Amino acid sequence: MRNKKNILIIGGTGFLGYHLIKLCISRYNVSSISLTRPVGDKRIKKVKYIECDISNKKSIEKKIKDNFDIVVNLGGYINHKNQNLALKTHYKGCKNLVKYFKNKKIKIFIQIGSSSEYGKKSPPHIEDLKGKPSTIYGKSKLLASKFLLNYSKKNKIPFTILRFYQVYGPNQNKDRMISIVINSSLKNKRFNCSSGIQKRDFLYVSDAVNAIYKCFNNKKILGKIINIGSGKSINIKKMILLLNKKIKKGKPIFGVIKLRPDEPLNSYPNLINAKKYLGWRAKTDLKLGIKKTINFYKKQLGT
Repeated sequence: MRNKKNILIIGGTGFLGYHLIKLCISRYNVSSISLTRPVGDKRIKKVKYIECDISNKKSIEKKIKDNFDIVVNLGGYINHKNQNLALKTHYKGCKNLVKYFKNKKIKIFIQIGSSSEYGKKSPPHIEDLKGKPSTIYGKSKLLASKFLLNYSKKNKIPFTILRFYQVYGPNQNKDRMISIVINSSLKNKRFNCSSGIQKRDFLYVSDAVNAIYKCFNNKKILGKIINIGSGKSINIKKMILLLNKKIKKGKPIFGVIKLRPDEPLNSYPNLINAKKYLGWRAKTDLKLGIKKTINFYKKQLGT
């Protein structure tokens, strides 16, 4: 049996990171970087957990000791208010990692970008660096993408950028829209919503991590930016009503929460590159994804 390759997942204790580790653990030697180590059922056996702040060069140099074939940067989190924190985790973190791995002979550096990099640009979005990000999160992600593309031209770093749309599923943070709607409905609560006129592309988490996985041994994607979405957009109000109807409890109150001034009304991708270079498409339709996600939260609540 040939030796397993080594993979480093930055942000391995987060929502996407957890699911990616579960997918990779039987085939790769997995290490995970995060600010803190996971506890309880979030901790996965055979994973090497490393506490490290990627926005700090010295922390990276001190904590990363092994050689890696594959590096996946899921680091950072969504923050619509704290500009310094967003730039620190998404832009500076990416910059530090890329510079550190410049001479480490990695096979690929996979940067996880975001649909927020396009901002209020009219959809369907085509992959480029001409986005009009309206949020601090989107701006910091786009800065990271631009840095990676420019830096790699001079230093020949093997990379790809995957721009995800609205990923959802089991174990997502409780402050995300779908988690809030499901938990509020299961508890038979009334809950406030926006008007719901925004249109989004929702992608089930297993499809998202499969897209990352398909990058590991694929030279066609090197140097490319690739949108990753379901290919089917839906407005937020319809999505909330679908969830609520499935649960048959709780009551959404629309129009109470005002739309953020920086929030794009419509955001969905062109997926030609995902098919052309990655040979990937989403396999989980919305009804099945919703069903699996609701069942997870039902089990958590014991209902």
